Amino acid sequence: MSSVTASTRFSFLDRSRTREGHDAPQALRDTVALAREVESLGYHRFWVSEHHSVPGVAGSAPTVLAAAVAAATSAIRVGTGGVMLPNHRPLVVAEQFGVLASLFPGRIDMGLGRSVGFTDGIRRALGHDLRDAEDFPGRLTELLGWIDGTQRAHPQVHARPAEGLRIPAYVLAVGEGAAVAAAAGLPLVIGDLRGREKVLRAIEVYRRDFRPSARAERPEVIVSGTVAVAGSEEAARRLLVPEAWAMAYSRTRGSFPPLAPAEEIESRTMTAKERELYERGLDGHIHGTEDQVTEQLEQAIKETGADEVLVTTSTYDREALVDSLRRLAGIAGQGR
Repeated sequence: MSSVTASTRFSFLDRSRTREGHDAPQALRDTVALAREVESLGYHRFWVSEHHSVPGVAGSAPTVLAAAVAAATSAIRVGTGGVMLPNHRPLVVAEQFGVLASLFPGRIDMGLGRSVGFTDGIRRALGHDLRDAEDFPGRLTELLGWIDGTQRAHPQVHARPAEGLRIPAYVLAVGEGAAVAAAAGLPLVIGDLRGREKVLRAIEVYRRDFRPSARAERPEVIVSGTVAVAGSEEAARRLLVPEAWAMAYSRTRGSFPPLAPAEEIESRTMTAKERELYERGLDGHIHGTEDQVTEQLEQAIKETGADEVLVTTSTYDREALVDSLRRLAGIAGQGR
């Protein structure tokens, strides 16, 4: 264990990806089961995501899923990575997190993003459009005001039971979102680690412009990305195969497929475009044996100055995923 990894927190974000032979309801149950494993390995937090009408992704209601995860665990922090604020009224989001924080005091994180539905049809169904993402700073301010009891736009209206509770808030960002986190004085969650130069520029902006707040006195950076650890570099690479193929498939055919076994994907005949996208999807991730991953993590953490690493690995083989997380916990000295 290096001194760098030893001083860094490690957490996990599960996207509730579906798998061949396992439907969406099973994917959600798998997420809850994985949370128990992640807790037993000593990780700091377990987050779930929000996607609407995305084939291959089951997690559409993150606060509901977070409640199930928190109920199935006992100590690990639980949250959202994230609730996409442009899709929701800030009052309702405040109420939902108020309920979560009341039921599971001291364990709930409120991770917030600015994305909207990824197609016009989904956005219309949600009652929002791309312009709503532009008002993310205003919606964020309103949400925090509901929780802090400082909002004045709606006199005599209160977010019960959220008002007055301490619910940590985090801003999920790519690029310009870093400035929003800095202005709000909130911790920044940013990824992925493959686009290192872009991430480093955003972190620089965040630290430069950070304004201390009642919620955070200093900048706090959580970097997210895929990390795969196995007994050999080739075994670790195979963990990356299902998601790499899913991304290639989505970019050539317009929808995410369920994750497939690595051996099935490796035996497929791909078009030149699919092969190019697939190979690109395999590149740049932190993966390998314990020694190789330790070296890669040390470099990534030193370059970003990250306080925490949020692992986002998705793969078909759940046993191999848990083994990877167990090996990573050993690298990081989890549970020490």
